[in-house]
Amino acid sequence: MTRAFVFPGQGAQTIGMGKALADAYPASKAVFDEVDEALGEKLSALIWEGEQDTLTLTQNAQPALMATSLAAMRALESEGVTIEAASYVAGHSLGEYSALAAAGAIGVADAARLLRTRGKAMQEAVPVGVGAMAALLGLDFATAQEVAKEASHDQVCQAANDNDPGQVVVSGHREAVERAVEIAKGKGAKRAVLLPVSAPFHCELMAPAARVMAEALGAVEISRPTVPLVANVLAHDVSAPATIRSLLVDQVTGSVRWRESVEWMVGKGVTEFWEIGAGKALSGMIRRIDRSAASRAIGTPEDVKAAAESIG
Repeated sequence: MTRAFVFPGQGAQTIGMGKALADAYPASKAVFDEVDEALGEKLSALIWEGEQDTLTLTQNAQPALMATSLAAMRALESEGVTIEAASYVAGHSLGEYSALAAAGAIGVADAARLLRTRGKAMQEAVPVGVGAMAALLGLDFATAQEVAKEASHDQVCQAANDNDPGQVVVSGHREAVERAVEIAKGKGAKRAVLLPVSAPFHCELMAPAARVMAEALGAVEISRPTVPLVANVLAHDVSAPATIRSLLVDQVTGSVRWRESVEWMVGKGVTEFWEIGAGKALSGMIRRIDRSAASRAIGTPEDVKAAAESIG
């Protein structure tokens, strides 16, 4: 059986995530300790005992989700399942950093600091209220792109996330995104709703954040990942460190091509996807992309033990 390990993005965060892993596995606890030290604060206390609204702030959610994913990966390793059990790694948006850290391309401390910088830069790129994102449900990607183009009216409106065959997220100026919601309904969308996000991610309005990340990534060592990364903006595999560095910058303003990424991996023989970290959102998307693909979410000690036993 050919596997891919995939890592969730923003929206999966919940208070208490990763706590059972940290209690059960010293290697998982060490990840949270390393992230706390890298950021110079007790992010772990916020993750396990804080307020959901504070955890959901972009600058907190991004490193927190990476820490939880890496804690799950270290737990798997403690049970004898290494990253080489996968043929590919991939992550949804910020999950790309988790994937790279899991595959040894970026250190955990560097990933935490980069994601803190990324979260702040993305939040600060656009004044609150100027941008928005909306989910268009029941439209294919080509139709969603038409909707975004029609809604733009000299403003930014782009297809930001191609999540699965019936879910595309558009991003841009609030007025344009609101127009897109109405246009999508007219084109047969089952639902079109504004999302409760603090900034318009993955569109041209994030250009200031991309410049910040270019500088931050330039100062960090990136190694060749042990397992190839299927990159968000290309929807195929990359391993060259210089290419990965460039793509992580492009990713800030570029579309998350998740549907195509999963289809590409299935085309390369992947039959099973392991979602490493918080939540089950990616597993749901994967089932809607290809019903023949098996998926399992690994976020608790019980999940870890079951996954390890499945490999034997």
